[in-house]
Amino acid sequence: MSAVSTALAQNIVELARSTERFHFALSGGNTPRTLYALLATDFRNEIPWESIHLFWGDERYVPQDNAMSNYHLIREALLEHVKINPSHIHPIPTNFDDPDEAAKAYEAVLKSCFSTSWPTFNLVLLGLGHDGHTASLFPGSPALENRNRWVIPTKSPTEPHRRITLTLSALAHAKQIYFLVTGADKTDALQRTLTEGEDTPAARLLSRRPDAVFWTDEAAARRVRDE
Repeated sequence: MSAVSTALAQNIVELARSTERFHFALSGGNTPRTLYALLATDFRNEIPWESIHLFWGDERYVPQDNAMSNYHLIREALLEHVKINPSHIHPIPTNFDDPDEAAKAYEAVLKSCFSTSWPTFNLVLLGLGHDGHTASLFPGSPALENRNRWVIPTKSPTEPHRRITLTLSALAHAKQIYFLVTGADKTDALQRTLTEGEDTPAARLLSRRPDAVFWTDEAAARRVRDE
């Protein structure tokens, strides 16, 4: 995992240094923790933090100081260790009584940052769940069919159930999409995502963006490599 995270960190440095303003949508969960730690340590002095704008691809609808919060994880692994303008940090709000209001508020934030018809992040980083979900877009969710909104509330089959996520359409308009997939427990999900005709959320996104890049370790890529 360290090798792939190191290679990805170096790539992100190169992307960030190639543009005057770098809009980066982050993934939550445990998989990118090593990557964020590398960006905050080994690669910290190579990144033009003054030009970085950070966004969240999805969030668990819990307070930001909750250990399950994606913001909380990223704050501890990355934000507390780098000099980034606080106004360049754009977490998904979770302080509304109604998650739909929070989704609308975050969509308004994004629309204030992008003058395009859809958000054009320089990079969206995504993970891959065992069931093929990505961000907080889960198999069978009505959120998968929404083609109008940028941000939408959704439900997870596991706790915490309430989530906020960017929609497939919002993700699909990023300039670059990276999936970070590591560990032997992800090999089946990765194989299904890359199999033509599969209908998982990650596969749906890949069908719209076949140029998405998968950063994997040997363990996760075992079944793909053997076929």
